[in-house]
Amino acid sequence: MTKTEWEQLLSGLVKAELKLRGLSYADLVQKLAAIGVDEKEVNIANKLARGSFTAVWFAQCLQAIGSQRLKLD
Repeated sequence: MTKTEWEQLLSGLVKAELKLRGLSYADLVQKLAAIGVDEKEVNIANKLARGSFTAVWFAQCLQAIGSQRLKLD
C-alpha cells in the first residue's frame, strides 16, 4: 500500500469507530479532554480529512472512545 492508502485506512478506522459508537467529532473532543488531550473539533476534522496524524494521536483517539481492538482488514 502507498502512504496515502495507509493514511486513508487509519483515518477511516477512527471514523468507523466513532460511527459505530454513535459519536461525533464534538464527542471526541470531550472524550479526549477527559484523558488530558486538548483538541478542537475543527482540528479533528482536518486531521481525519488529511489522514495525517501521529501514532500517538491515533492511539489517544482509540483509547478515548473505548476501542479495545484494532482490525486492519
